[in-house]
Amino acid sequence: MKHRWMIAVALAAQAMAPLAQTVYESKDKAGPVFSDKPSPGAKPLQLEAPNVVSPPAVTPAPPQPAASAPAYRRLVIARPSNQDSVHSNDGAFGISAQLSPPLRPNDRVRVLIDGNLVPTVFRSTSPRITPADWQATALGDRGEHTLQLAVVDANGVPAIESPVVSFYLHRAAVGGGRR
Repeated sequence: MKHRWMIAVALAAQAMAPLAQTVYESKDKAGPVFSDKPSPGAKPLQLEAPNVVSPPAVTPAPPQPAASAPAYRRLVIARPSNQDSVHSNDGAFGISAQLSPPLRPNDRVRVLIDGNLVPTVFRSTSPRITPADWQATALGDRGEHTLQLAVVDANGVPAIESPVVSFYLHRAAVGGGRR
């Protein structure tokens, strides 16, 4: 048994060697001794070529295209509704939209007021217009204005746009008169 183990070690050493080497066998009190260096009385062994099997080449599978999410089918502005009045002294107001299917994680909502793009990009179909957004986009303070939403992808490409809604901005006036 010890003899077989030593041969296996010698074969393994030979298989790992970059060049084929001769293995020598000699005997001592404990039995056979194997070495890659000759010694007095050692005989060279004729070893068969090691049985080396190369693993089959693995061809990586082509990447599967990402399952495309369903296209948006519907985007409408629910609030303010068409011809609705918005009461705000500073231009701040909330918008509510209905989107089907729901907003995907990487998509955003863009808002246009009077045809001008609001600088803020929103992660919700219920954006809130700030006074700064209003000042940057609205054409005038009072009267009729237009509103439109668009859902855009990570590159800013529109996926769907809502119909344009007209609304009226009303400001409170001191003394009950209109401004």
